Amino acid sequence: MKIIICGAGQVGWQIARHLASEHNDITVIDTDPELIRRATDMLDVQGVTGFASHPDALAQAGAADCDLLIAATHSDEVNIVACEVANSVFQVPRKIARLRAASYLDPSYAGMYRTSHLPVDVVISPEREVARAAMQRLQAPATFDVDTFMRGKAWMLGLALTEDCPILNAPLRQLDDMFADNRAVVVGVRRAGKLFAPEPNDQLFAGDQIYVVCPAEQVERTLDRFGKPTALPERVIVVGAGNVGLAVAQMIERDAPHLNAKLIERDRRRAEAAADGLRRVVVLHGDGMSAELMTEAGVSAADAVLMLTEDDKTNLLGAVRARQLGARMVVSLINDPTLISLRGALGIDAYVDPRAATVSTILRHIRHGRVRDLYSIGDAEAELIEAQVLPSSGLAGQLIADLALPAGALIGAVQKGDRLVKPVPNLRIEPGDSVLIFSLTGDLAEVDGLLQVGIDYF
Repeated sequence: MKIIICGAGQVGWQIARHLASEHNDITVIDTDPELIRRATDMLDVQGVTGFASHPDALAQAGAADCDLLIAATHSDEVNIVACEVANSVFQVPRKIARLRAASYLDPSYAGMYRTSHLPVDVVISPEREVARAAMQRLQAPATFDVDTFMRGKAWMLGLALTEDCPILNAPLRQLDDMFADNRAVVVGVRRAGKLFAPEPNDQLFAGDQIYVVCPAEQVERTLDRFGKPTALPERVIVVGAGNVGLAVAQMIERDAPHLNAKLIERDRRRAEAAADGLRRVVVLHGDGMSAELMTEAGVSAADAVLMLTEDDKTNLLGAVRARQLGARMVVSLINDPTLISLRGALGIDAYVDPRAATVSTILRHIRHGRVRDLYSIGDAEAELIEAQVLPSSGLAGQLIADLALPAGALIGAVQKGDRLVKPVPNLRIEPGDSVLIFSLTGDLAEVDGLLQVGIDYF
Protein backbone atom coordinates (compact mmCIF):
# COMPACT_ATOMS: atom_id res chain seq x y z
CA MET A 1 0.00 0.00 0.00
CA LYS A 2 1.15 3.53 -0.71
CA ILE A 3 0.97 5.66 2.43
CA ILE A 4 1.91 9.30 3.07
CA ILE A 5 2.74 10.28 6.65
CA CYS A 6 2.67 13.98 7.44
CA GLY A 7 5.07 14.77 10.26
CA ALA A 8 8.40 13.12 11.06
CA GLY A 9 8.28 13.79 14.79
CA GLN A 10 7.94 11.09 17.38
CA VAL A 11 4.42 10.05 16.39
CA GLY A 12 5.08 10.10 12.65
CA TRP A 13 8.42 8.35 13.09
CA GLN A 14 6.93 5.43 15.00
CA ILE A 15 4.08 5.02 12.54
CA ALA A 16 6.51 5.11 9.60
CA ARG A 17 8.85 2.65 11.30
CA HIS A 18 6.09 0.14 11.93
CA LEU A 19 4.33 0.41 8.56
CA ALA A 20 7.61 0.34 6.62
CA SER A 21 8.52 -2.93 8.34
CA GLU A 22 5.36 -4.40 6.79
CA HIS A 23 6.69 -3.58 3.32
CA ASN A 24 4.35 -0.67 2.59
CA ASP A 25 5.46 2.15 0.27
CA ILE A 26 5.93 5.01 2.75
CA THR A 27 6.68 8.69 2.10
CA VAL A 28 7.18 11.10 5.02
CA ILE A 29 6.67 14.88 4.79
CA ASP A 30 8.14 17.39 7.27
CA THR A 31 9.41 20.96 7.27
CA ASP A 32 12.55 19.95 9.15
CA PRO A 33 15.17 18.59 6.72
CA GLU A 34 17.08 16.99 9.61
CA LEU A 35 14.07 14.89 10.60
CA ILE A 36 13.55 13.86 6.98
CA ARG A 37 17.21 12.92 6.66
CA ARG A 38 16.98 10.83 9.85
CA ALA A 39 13.87 9.04 8.57
CA THR A 40 15.29 8.23 5.15
CA ASP A 41 18.65 7.13 6.58
CA MET A 42 17.23 4.84 9.26
CA LEU A 43 13.96 3.62 7.73
CA ASP A 44 12.93 2.16 4.40
CA VAL A 45 10.95 5.30 3.49
CA GLN A 46 11.11 8.21 1.10
CA GLY A 47 11.15 11.80 2.35
CA VAL A 48 9.85 15.18 1.23
CA THR A 49 10.87 18.43 2.91
CA GLY A 50 7.98 20.87 2.91
CA PHE A 51 4.63 21.82 4.45
CA ALA A 52 2.35 18.81 4.69
CA SER A 53 -0.71 20.96 3.96
CA HIS A 54 0.71 22.41 0.71
CA PRO A 55 -0.49 20.79 -2.53
CA ASP A 56 2.98 20.84 -4.08
CA ALA A 57 4.48 18.90 -1.16
CA LEU A 58 1.67 16.34 -1.30
CA ALA A 59 2.09 16.05 -5.07
CA GLN A 60 5.82 15.46 -4.68
CA ALA A 61 5.05 12.76 -2.10
CA GLY A 62 2.85 10.96 -4.61
CA ALA A 63 -0.61 11.85 -3.34
CA ALA A 64 -2.07 11.35 -6.82
CA ASP A 65 -1.99 7.57 -6.38
CA CYS A 66 -1.85 7.37 -2.60
CA ASP A 67 -4.03 4.84 -0.72
CA LEU A 68 -3.84 6.42 2.72
CA LEU A 69 -2.74 9.71 4.28
CA ILE A 70 -1.88 9.94 7.98
CA ALA A 71 -1.60 13.55 9.20
CA ALA A 72 0.43 13.49 12.43
CA THR A 73 2.20 16.87 12.60
CA HIS A 74 2.31 18.91 15.81
CA SER A 75 -0.40 21.24 14.48
CA ASP A 76 -4.05 20.18 14.52
CA GLU A 77 -4.87 22.78 11.89
CA VAL A 78 -2.13 21.59 9.53
CA ASN A 79 -3.38 18.03 9.93
CA ILE A 80 -6.94 19.05 9.07
CA VAL A 81 -5.89 21.11 6.04
CA ALA A 82 -3.62 18.28 4.82
CA CYS A 83 -6.65 15.96 4.85
CA GLU A 84 -8.76 18.56 3.06
CA VAL A 85 -6.17 19.08 0.31
CA ALA A 86 -5.59 15.32 -0.03
CA ASN A 87 -9.32 14.85 -0.49
CA SER A 88 -10.22 17.76 -2.77
CA VAL A 89 -7.10 17.89 -4.96
CA PHE A 90 -5.86 14.32 -5.02
CA GLN A 91 -8.95 12.27 -4.06
CA VAL A 92 -6.99 10.23 -1.53
CA PRO A 93 -9.50 7.54 -0.46
CA ARG A 94 -8.65 7.33 3.25
CA LYS A 95 -7.40 10.05 5.60
CA ILE A 96 -6.45 9.86 9.28
CA ALA A 97 -5.73 12.98 11.37
CA ARG A 98 -4.07 13.26 14.74
CA LEU A 99 -5.85 15.96 16.76
CA ARG A 100 -4.92 17.11 20.26
CA ALA A 101 -7.18 20.05 21.12
CA ALA A 102 -10.09 19.02 23.35
CA SER A 103 -12.57 21.05 21.30
CA TYR A 104 -11.83 19.03 18.15
CA LEU A 105 -12.38 15.83 20.14
CA ASP A 106 -15.70 16.85 21.69
CA PRO A 107 -18.27 14.19 20.64
CA SER A 108 -20.93 16.89 20.15
CA TYR A 109 -18.91 18.23 17.20
CA ALA A 110 -18.32 14.83 15.57
CA GLY A 111 -20.61 15.79 12.67
CA MET A 112 -18.04 18.18 11.24
CA TYR A 113 -15.84 15.26 10.13
CA ARG A 114 -17.77 14.53 6.96
CA THR A 115 -16.65 14.66 3.36
CA SER A 116 -18.89 17.69 2.82
CA HIS A 117 -17.36 19.48 5.83
CA LEU A 118 -13.94 18.33 7.05
CA PRO A 119 -13.02 15.19 5.07
CA VAL A 120 -11.31 13.25 7.86
CA ASP A 121 -12.19 9.56 7.93
CA VAL A 122 -10.62 8.81 11.32
CA VAL A 123 -9.62 11.16 14.13
CA ILE A 124 -7.03 9.82 16.56
CA SER A 125 -5.80 11.31 19.80
CA PRO A 126 -2.66 9.60 21.10
CA GLU A 127 -2.97 11.65 24.27
CA ARG A 128 -6.41 10.22 24.94
CA GLU A 129 -5.10 6.70 24.26
CA VAL A 130 -2.21 7.30 26.66
CA ALA A 131 -4.65 8.58 29.29
CA ARG A 132 -6.73 5.43 28.81
CA ALA A 133 -3.59 3.31 29.25
CA ALA A 134 -2.74 5.19 32.46
CA MET A 135 -6.23 4.51 33.82
CA GLN A 136 -5.83 0.81 33.00
CA ARG A 137 -2.67 0.77 35.13
CA LEU A 138 -4.86 1.80 38.07
CA GLN A 139 -7.28 -1.05 37.33
CA ALA A 140 -4.44 -3.59 37.47
CA PRO A 141 -1.75 -1.89 39.58
CA ALA A 142 0.53 -4.93 39.82
CA THR A 143 1.12 -4.96 36.04
CA PHE A 144 3.72 -3.14 33.96
CA ASP A 145 1.48 -3.32 30.88
CA VAL A 146 -2.23 -3.95 30.39
CA ASP A 147 -4.90 -3.79 27.70
CA THR A 148 -8.35 -5.20 27.05
CA PHE A 149 -9.84 -7.00 24.07
CA MET A 150 -13.12 -8.53 22.91
CA ARG A 151 -15.13 -5.62 24.31
CA GLY A 152 -13.51 -5.93 27.70
CA LYS A 153 -14.06 -9.69 28.07
CA ALA A 154 -10.34 -10.53 27.72
CA TRP A 155 -7.42 -8.81 29.47
CA MET A 156 -3.73 -8.82 28.66
CA LEU A 157 -1.57 -8.44 31.77
CA GLY A 158 2.16 -7.71 31.69
CA LEU A 159 3.74 -9.17 34.85
CA ALA A 160 7.31 -9.00 36.15
CA LEU A 161 8.02 -12.24 38.02
CA THR A 162 9.88 -12.18 41.34
CA GLU A 163 11.22 -14.88 43.66
CA ASP A 164 7.90 -15.07 45.52
CA CYS A 165 5.94 -16.12 42.43
CA PRO A 166 4.36 -19.51 43.37
CA ILE A 167 4.64 -21.08 39.92
CA LEU A 168 8.33 -20.62 39.16
CA ASN A 169 10.17 -23.60 37.63
CA ALA A 170 6.93 -25.42 36.76
CA PRO A 171 6.14 -26.26 33.09
CA LEU A 172 3.34 -24.10 31.74
CA ARG A 173 1.35 -27.19 30.80
CA GLN A 174 0.98 -27.96 34.54
CA LEU A 175 -0.87 -24.72 35.33
CA ASP A 176 -4.22 -26.38 34.67
CA ASP A 177 -3.34 -29.15 37.14
CA MET A 178 -2.13 -26.68 39.77
CA PHE A 179 -5.16 -24.38 39.65
CA ALA A 180 -8.83 -25.26 39.24
CA ASP A 181 -10.66 -23.50 36.41
CA ASN A 182 -7.48 -21.90 35.10
CA ARG A 183 -8.29 -19.91 31.96
CA ALA A 184 -5.15 -17.79 31.88
CA VAL A 185 -2.71 -18.30 28.99
CA VAL A 186 0.91 -17.13 29.02
CA VAL A 187 1.38 -15.93 25.43
CA GLY A 188 4.72 -14.12 25.65
CA VAL A 189 7.88 -14.22 27.79
CA ARG A 190 10.72 -11.71 27.81
CA ARG A 191 13.91 -13.21 29.26
CA ALA A 192 17.32 -11.52 29.19
CA GLY A 193 15.88 -8.88 26.89
CA LYS A 194 14.51 -11.34 24.32
CA LEU A 195 10.77 -11.81 23.74
CA PHE A 196 9.46 -15.23 22.66
CA ALA A 197 6.24 -17.24 22.51
CA PRO A 198 6.55 -20.06 25.09
CA GLU A 199 5.86 -23.74 24.51
CA PRO A 200 3.91 -25.98 26.95
CA ASN A 201 7.10 -27.43 28.47
CA ASP A 202 8.75 -24.06 29.05
CA GLN A 203 9.26 -22.93 32.64
CA LEU A 204 9.07 -19.47 34.16
CA PHE A 205 11.90 -17.95 36.21
CA ALA A 206 12.38 -14.99 38.50
CA GLY A 207 13.25 -11.95 36.42
CA ASP A 208 11.02 -12.97 33.50
CA GLN A 209 8.52 -10.49 32.15
CA ILE A 210 5.44 -12.30 30.91
CA TYR A 211 2.29 -11.41 28.99
CA VAL A 212 -0.81 -13.27 30.17
CA VAL A 213 -4.27 -13.34 28.58
CA CYS A 214 -7.20 -14.08 30.90
CA PRO A 215 -10.96 -13.46 31.16
CA ALA A 216 -11.99 -10.18 32.81
CA GLU A 217 -13.60 -12.03 35.71
CA GLN A 218 -10.33 -13.85 36.45
CA VAL A 219 -7.98 -10.84 36.53
CA GLU A 220 -7.80 -10.76 40.32
CA ARG A 221 -7.40 -14.54 40.53
CA THR A 222 -4.67 -14.52 37.86
CA LEU A 223 -2.70 -11.79 39.63
CA ASP A 224 -2.90 -13.74 42.89
CA ARG A 225 -1.70 -16.96 41.24
CA PHE A 226 1.37 -15.17 39.91
CA GLY A 227 2.12 -13.71 43.34
CA LYS A 228 0.87 -10.19 42.66
CA PRO A 229 -1.18 -7.98 45.00
CA THR A 230 -4.79 -7.46 43.96
CA ALA A 231 -5.83 -4.44 46.05
CA LEU A 232 -7.03 -1.51 43.95
CA PRO A 233 -5.77 2.01 44.72
CA GLU A 234 -7.95 4.46 46.61
CA ARG A 235 -5.68 7.53 46.84
CA VAL A 236 -4.09 8.73 43.60
CA ILE A 237 -1.87 11.72 42.80
CA VAL A 238 -1.44 12.85 39.19
CA VAL A 239 1.47 15.16 38.34
CA GLY A 240 1.04 17.22 35.17
CA ALA A 241 -2.13 18.89 33.87
CA GLY A 242 -1.23 18.74 30.19
CA ASN A 243 -3.34 16.88 27.65
CA VAL A 244 -2.60 13.48 29.20
CA GLY A 245 -2.74 14.40 32.89
CA LEU A 246 -5.92 16.44 32.52
CA ALA A 247 -7.57 13.64 30.52
CA VAL A 248 -6.71 11.19 33.32
CA ALA A 249 -8.18 13.53 35.93
CA GLN A 250 -11.35 13.87 33.87
CA MET A 251 -11.59 10.07 33.49
CA ILE A 252 -11.18 9.67 37.25
CA GLU A 253 -14.07 12.07 37.83
CA ARG A 254 -16.25 10.35 35.26
CA ASP A 255 -15.40 6.68 35.69
CA ALA A 256 -13.81 6.21 39.13
CA PRO A 257 -15.88 7.95 41.82
CA HIS A 258 -14.24 5.75 44.48
CA LEU A 259 -10.81 7.35 43.89
CA ASN A 260 -9.56 10.21 46.04
CA ALA A 261 -7.44 12.13 43.53
CA LYS A 262 -5.19 15.19 43.46
CA LEU A 263 -3.65 16.89 40.43
CA ILE A 264 -0.38 18.86 40.63
CA GLU A 265 0.55 21.37 37.91
CA ARG A 266 3.53 23.72 37.78
CA ASP A 267 2.07 26.24 35.31
CA ARG A 268 -0.36 28.58 37.08
CA ARG A 269 -2.55 29.15 34.03
CA ARG A 270 -2.91 25.43 33.40
CA ALA A 271 -3.59 24.77 37.07
CA GLU A 272 -6.32 27.41 37.17
CA ALA A 273 -7.91 26.06 33.99
CA ALA A 274 -7.85 22.52 35.40
CA ALA A 275 -9.36 23.70 38.70
CA ASP A 276 -12.17 25.45 36.83
CA GLY A 277 -13.01 22.31 34.85
CA LEU A 278 -12.73 19.70 37.62
CA ARG A 279 -15.23 19.32 40.42
CA ARG A 280 -13.97 16.49 42.63
CA VAL A 281 -10.25 16.25 41.85
CA VAL A 282 -8.23 18.67 44.01
CA VAL A 283 -5.81 20.79 41.95
CA LEU A 284 -2.54 21.98 43.52
CA HIS A 285 -0.29 24.61 41.91
CA GLY A 286 3.42 23.95 42.27
CA ASP A 287 6.44 21.93 41.17
CA GLY A 288 5.57 18.24 41.07
CA MET A 289 9.25 17.46 41.70
CA SER A 290 9.25 19.37 45.00
CA ALA A 291 9.57 17.08 48.03
CA GLU A 292 7.80 19.73 50.11
CA LEU A 293 4.79 19.87 47.78
CA MET A 294 4.71 16.07 47.44
CA THR A 295 4.63 15.79 51.21
CA GLU A 296 1.86 18.39 51.41
CA ALA A 297 -0.13 16.48 48.77
CA GLY A 298 0.12 13.30 50.84
CA VAL A 299 2.41 11.21 48.65
CA SER A 300 3.44 9.11 51.66
CA ALA A 301 -0.15 7.83 51.93
CA ALA A 302 -0.79 7.58 48.17
CA ASP A 303 -1.60 4.23 46.64
CA ALA A 304 -0.40 5.46 43.23
CA VAL A 305 1.48 8.44 41.82
CA LEU A 306 1.23 9.02 38.07
CA MET A 307 4.00 11.21 36.63
CA LEU A 308 2.42 12.49 33.40
CA THR A 309 4.27 15.70 32.57
CA GLU A 310 5.62 16.45 29.10
CA ASP A 311 9.24 15.90 30.24
CA ASP A 312 10.56 12.34 30.51
CA LYS A 313 13.32 13.18 33.00
CA THR A 314 10.83 14.91 35.30
CA ASN A 315 8.60 11.85 35.10
CA LEU A 316 11.43 9.48 35.94
CA LEU A 317 12.99 11.51 38.76
CA GLY A 318 9.61 12.51 40.14
CA ALA A 319 8.63 8.85 40.34
CA VAL A 320 11.86 8.05 42.21
CA ARG A 321 11.19 10.86 44.69
CA ALA A 322 7.57 9.76 45.17
CA ARG A 323 8.79 6.23 45.88
CA GLN A 324 11.30 7.53 48.44
CA LEU A 325 8.53 9.48 50.16
CA GLY A 326 6.43 6.33 50.55
CA ALA A 327 4.15 6.03 47.49
CA ARG A 328 3.06 2.42 47.06
CA MET A 329 3.09 2.48 43.26
CA VAL A 330 4.70 4.90 40.80
CA VAL A 331 3.97 5.14 37.08
CA SER A 332 5.87 7.30 34.58
CA LEU A 333 4.99 8.54 31.12
CA ILE A 334 8.07 7.87 28.97
CA ASN A 335 8.34 9.15 25.41
CA ASP A 336 12.02 8.38 24.74
CA PRO A 337 12.39 4.62 24.13
CA THR A 338 16.04 4.71 25.25
CA LEU A 339 14.93 5.65 28.78
CA ILE A 340 12.49 2.76 29.25
CA SER A 341 15.30 0.39 30.25
CA LEU A 342 15.96 2.59 33.30
CA ARG A 343 12.55 1.82 34.75
CA GLY A 344 13.59 -1.30 36.64
CA ALA A 345 16.83 0.18 37.99
CA LEU A 346 14.95 3.23 39.28
CA GLY A 347 12.26 1.17 41.00
CA ILE A 348 9.41 2.44 38.81
CA ASP A 349 6.51 -0.01 38.83
CA ALA A 350 5.08 0.70 35.39
CA TYR A 351 5.37 3.09 32.48
CA VAL A 352 2.99 4.45 29.89
CA ASP A 353 4.37 4.33 26.35
CA PRO A 354 2.82 6.78 23.86
CA ARG A 355 4.56 4.97 21.01
CA ALA A 356 2.77 1.70 21.63
CA ALA A 357 -0.55 3.45 22.16
CA THR A 358 -0.16 5.47 18.96
CA VAL A 359 0.96 2.62 16.73
CA SER A 360 -1.79 0.38 18.09
CA THR A 361 -4.43 3.04 17.47
CA ILE A 362 -3.30 3.70 13.90
CA LEU A 363 -3.13 0.01 12.98
CA ARG A 364 -6.48 -0.62 14.64
CA HIS A 365 -8.07 1.85 12.24
CA ILE A 366 -6.26 1.03 9.01
CA ARG A 367 -6.64 -2.72 9.35
CA HIS A 368 -10.35 -3.20 9.01
CA GLY A 369 -12.48 -6.18 8.10
CA ARG A 370 -11.25 -9.20 10.02
CA VAL A 371 -8.94 -7.36 12.42
CA ARG A 372 -11.05 -5.79 15.15
CA ASP A 373 -8.40 -4.70 17.63
CA LEU A 374 -4.63 -4.62 17.92
CA TYR A 375 -1.97 -3.81 20.50
CA SER A 376 1.72 -3.30 19.79
CA ILE A 377 3.96 -4.86 22.47
CA GLY A 378 7.30 -3.45 23.55
CA ASP A 379 9.40 -1.72 20.93
CA ALA A 380 7.20 -3.08 18.11
CA GLU A 381 8.48 -6.56 19.04
CA ALA A 382 5.11 -8.29 18.85
CA GLU A 383 1.39 -7.68 18.42
CA LEU A 384 -1.77 -8.94 20.02
CA ILE A 385 -4.37 -9.16 17.26
CA GLU A 386 -8.09 -9.65 17.75
CA ALA A 387 -9.61 -10.94 14.53
CA GLN A 388 -12.83 -12.48 13.32
CA VAL A 389 -12.58 -15.88 11.64
CA LEU A 390 -14.34 -15.93 8.27
CA PRO A 391 -15.12 -19.10 6.27
CA SER A 392 -12.17 -18.50 3.92
CA SER A 393 -9.68 -18.19 6.80
CA GLY A 394 -7.02 -20.85 7.26
CA LEU A 395 -8.19 -21.14 10.87
CA ALA A 396 -11.84 -21.97 10.12
CA GLY A 397 -12.89 -25.51 11.01
CA GLN A 398 -9.52 -26.38 12.54
CA LEU A 399 -8.75 -27.80 15.96
CA ILE A 400 -6.32 -25.69 18.00
CA ALA A 401 -3.93 -28.66 18.04
CA ASP A 402 -3.89 -28.80 14.22
CA LEU A 403 -3.30 -25.10 13.51
CA ALA A 404 -0.25 -24.33 11.40
CA LEU A 405 0.78 -21.32 13.47
CA PRO A 406 4.40 -20.13 13.23
CA ALA A 407 6.70 -20.70 16.22
CA GLY A 408 6.35 -17.09 17.37
CA ALA A 409 2.53 -17.09 17.52
CA LEU A 410 0.01 -18.34 20.08
CA ILE A 411 -3.75 -18.07 20.49
CA GLY A 412 -4.58 -16.52 23.84
CA ALA A 413 -8.39 -16.58 23.76
CA VAL A 414 -11.35 -17.55 21.57
CA GLN A 415 -14.75 -15.90 21.66
CA LYS A 416 -17.78 -17.89 20.54
CA GLY A 417 -20.79 -15.59 20.47
CA ASP A 418 -20.77 -13.86 23.85
CA ARG A 419 -18.76 -16.64 25.49
CA LEU A 420 -15.00 -16.45 26.05
CA VAL A 421 -13.32 -19.86 26.01
CA LYS A 422 -9.79 -21.05 26.64
CA PRO A 423 -7.91 -22.24 23.52
CA VAL A 424 -7.38 -25.88 24.55
CA PRO A 425 -6.00 -28.36 21.96
CA ASN A 426 -9.36 -30.02 21.18
CA LEU A 427 -11.25 -26.75 20.69
CA ARG A 428 -12.47 -26.29 17.13
CA ILE A 429 -12.44 -22.77 15.67
CA GLU A 430 -15.56 -22.04 13.66
CA PRO A 431 -16.40 -19.27 11.18
CA GLY A 432 -17.74 -16.29 13.13
CA ASP A 433 -15.51 -16.92 16.15
CA SER A 434 -13.09 -14.22 17.26
CA VAL A 435 -9.51 -15.12 18.15
CA LEU A 436 -6.86 -13.23 20.09
CA ILE A 437 -3.44 -14.03 18.64
CA PHE A 438 -0.02 -13.12 20.04
CA SER A 439 2.57 -12.90 17.27
CA LEU A 440 6.19 -11.84 17.16
CA THR A 441 6.79 -9.19 14.50
CA GLY A 442 8.79 -11.60 12.34
CA ASP A 443 5.82 -13.96 12.11
CA LEU A 444 3.13 -11.35 11.39
CA ALA A 445 3.15 -11.96 7.65
CA GLU A 446 2.40 -15.66 8.16
CA VAL A 447 -0.31 -14.89 10.73
CA ASP A 448 -1.83 -12.34 8.35
CA GLY A 449 -1.86 -15.02 5.68
CA LEU A 450 -3.84 -17.35 7.93
CA LEU A 451 -6.31 -14.58 8.67
CA GLN A 452 -6.28 -13.49 5.02
CA VAL A 453 -6.13 -9.88 6.14
CA GLY A 454 -4.48 -8.88 2.91
CA ILE A 455 -7.68 -9.30 0.88
CA ASP A 456 -9.33 -6.28 2.48
CA TYR A 457 -6.36 -4.68 4.21
CA PHE A 458 -7.57 -1.20 3.27
